[in-house]
Amino acid sequence: MPIPRAVAVVVDGPRALVIKRFLRRDSADACAMCENGGRSGPRCPGHHYAVLPGGHVEEGETPETAALRELTEETTLEARIDRLLWTGRHNGRPASYFLMTAVTGTPVLSGAEAEAHGPDNSFELMWASADEFDRLNLHPADLREPLARLLDRGR
Repeated sequence: MPIPRAVAVVVDGPRALVIKRFLRRDSADACAMCENGGRSGPRCPGHHYAVLPGGHVEEGETPETAALRELTEETTLEARIDRLLWTGRHNGRPASYFLMTAVTGTPVLSGAEAEAHGPDNSFELMWASADEFDRLNLHPADLREPLARLLDRGR
């Protein structure tokens, strides 16, 4: 059974907080993005994409708690959950997307992402509007439309 993913959706007017990524693994077999894109072969070409803050739901943890924990670990932001927005799949894993409210702090890359940041595994926090989702290759792609509608509605 795949480990579920919990995701924090942080909105600031017409923008959402994303993590802009570049990932290159030693081999395509070791790369979830190569696998997700149906690529095979010995080399991972490297991938430019963006994701919303989030990660694994740990054993004994609720998805809500995981989304809040991951948000703080990755960005230093503190928040409360407004509501569950959507459920879906992320690289074959079940994913729950929660809208954050009462967000405090300034987003700063932190935790494991800050430690792993380097030329072949980069992380950059940024605010993105809906018209940037395709250019940033927001992943998973089926998230782009509902997130754009959310931003257009103003939550």
